[in-house]
Amino acid sequence: MGELRALPVPDGLEGERVDAALARLFGLSRTKGAELAAAGRVQLDGSPAGKSDRVTSGAWLEVELPDPPAPVSIVAEVVDGLVVVHDDDDIVVVDKPVGVAAHPSPGWTGPTVVGGLAGAGYRVSTSGAAERQGVVHRLDVGTTGLMVVAKSERAYTSLKRQFKERTVEKVYHALVQGVMDPLRGTIDAPIDRHPTHDYRFAVVSGGKPSITHYETLEAFRHASLLEVHLETGRTHQIRVHCSAMRHPIVGDLTYGGDPVLARRCALTRQWLHAVRLGFAHPATGDRIELTSPYPPDLAHALDVVAAAS
Repeated sequence: MGELRALPVPDGLEGERVDAALARLFGLSRTKGAELAAAGRVQLDGSPAGKSDRVTSGAWLEVELPDPPAPVSIVAEVVDGLVVVHDDDDIVVVDKPVGVAAHPSPGWTGPTVVGGLAGAGYRVSTSGAAERQGVVHRLDVGTTGLMVVAKSERAYTSLKRQFKERTVEKVYHALVQGVMDPLRGTIDAPIDRHPTHDYRFAVVSGGKPSITHYETLEAFRHASLLEVHLETGRTHQIRVHCSAMRHPIVGDLTYGGDPVLARRCALTRQWLHAVRLGFAHPATGDRIELTSPYPPDLAHALDVVAAAS
């Protein structure tokens, strides 16, 4: 049995659906809130509540919350393809291969950047949650490229501040389906969890502000190569924004990519690469600028698209 929580519905949730109210009150997804209601684990004023019932201010809400996930820990391991491109007393920058998560998380059993660094003998900052110490930004499992990890506490503090103040230059290259119109521009659309799919994100009203700047580097018959500058850093931001523009990233089947084109390009993940990273060194203030070449699977896919034009 999970934790039982009981409280009056706050005024600010008047008229909200039960699943949405649970999401806001307890940090759940709306899907999880709906599942709790369907399982009879939500009551309003002593009566079972359905996911689409509306809550009223002051009503007595009782919820049996699920047990928290088991804690995850860092496992030191050798991670094939994880390349260190910069290392000093304060920071380590890696070129992350595909299939590697930034840090451990519930449900992920594959390799991680922090585990790979630990396995290679690197000691990182102890700041942050236990399973993601030193991590100041992340790349998706299926996204390759540059990622900086803090080794010292001053580096962790400095880098977190730089990311918050948006002074870090994060540049990606993305191969998207079709041709963007206009060829360069800014996508300013809020992002939050998808209302019905736990593992996806979407452009939703009331989501977190999300800004993506893009420029077309080369247009082919079936796709375009974009250079993308992130002003914000939401989960799946580039993937969601490109999909919302009706130009999903090649190979990104989660967000509307064409499976036929993906097979033609021999891609088993989205064509997205963190190609450049720039920031002020936490100790010296000097500007650090690093670049990463395309990995073989992306280079091959680009050749296939170019040859078809």
